[in-house]
Amino acid sequence: MNPMTTSTPTAEPTPADETTQAPAPATRAERTRSVQPVLEKLFELYPHLFGAEFLPLKLGIFQELLARHPEQFKRDSLKAALGVHTRSTRYLQSVAAGKQRHDLDGAAVEPVAPEHVYLSLVELFRRRQARSKDDLKPKLRAQLIAAFEASGLTRQEYLAKVPANDAEALAVLEDALAECDEKLARQEALCRAFEASGKTVEEFADMYGLHPRDVNAALARRRQH
Repeated sequence: MNPMTTSTPTAEPTPADETTQAPAPATRAERTRSVQPVLEKLFELYPHLFGAEFLPLKLGIFQELLARHPEQFKRDSLKAALGVHTRSTRYLQSVAAGKQRHDLDGAAVEPVAPEHVYLSLVELFRRRQARSKDDLKPKLRAQLIAAFEASGLTRQEYLAKVPANDAEALAVLEDALAECDEKLARQEALCRAFEASGKTVEEFADMYGLHPRDVNAALARRRQH
């Protein structure tokens, strides 16, 4: 299967809302080499963010780094380094996992927006699919189901947040949302049958060959929605 070829917006906001920046080297390897000293300094200063484990960065952290270390970082080189960092596979994996955004002191300060989780999942899929002969869309669909359910949004709210410029990615998302709709319909039917039965959770579960925890989970999800 061919990988998705439509370009996708970056899964992370750019480090700063600047209209000018230093000319970018021609290749990814050259870009990484050009900012390596800055990345090494970030690792030295903040190993909890840029070390063995990458954590999603707080929005606006570019400005905070400049303000805290004016003698260490130049605007253009720091912007380029953060661009390389936030486009790395390891960083995208941390965003796709839905981890909290962290500030410079390592405190979790805000959730990653659902659209950033979505974009990270799609970009990671592209990179993996380009190296694989297997169809990885089923795995992407399962990841999108989990991301949608974790977002707490309705179908309409979720679709309003994700970009609509990638028809193939949206088709996978539509399949994922359809599967979620079917799951919700089954859960609703289960809850209605339980309410009409007049039985306890344990009695109802035994009657239908279910585990009581599955019935309780369906009832809890219904209350949540």
